[in-house]
Amino acid sequence: MAADQLSTTFAALADPTRRAILARLSSGECSVTELAEPFDMSMPAVSKHLRVLERAGLIARGREAQWRPCRIEPAPLKEVAAWAERYRHIWEARLDRLDDYLQEMKAQEKKHGRKQRRK
Repeated sequence: MAADQLSTTFAALADPTRRAILARLSSGECSVTELAEPFDMSMPAVSKHLRVLERAGLIARGREAQWRPCRIEPAPLKEVAAWAERYRHIWEARLDRLDDYLQEMKAQEKKHGRKQRRK
């Protein structure tokens, strides 16, 4: 069974190394060697991370003579943002209700005095 694009994107983003690679690529194209510099791992390990990102459509690799630049591809990230946006109103409403509840508790505490804890 083939995974849907959103699941593939989230799976790729689940790894902190891959997120760090994307963050670095957000500044512009880099070679694989440049991407590997900050990580304490082998080049084959970095290449595996890049393959996961490439399969998810999050990066594209080019070829310019001897240079193999990697660049970020924004389309899957836009899909993640659109998915999250559909739920934002729910999260905000829940946080607003929590804030109202906490304000109510503070008001009651102020009105009745703070209860002391038993030891």
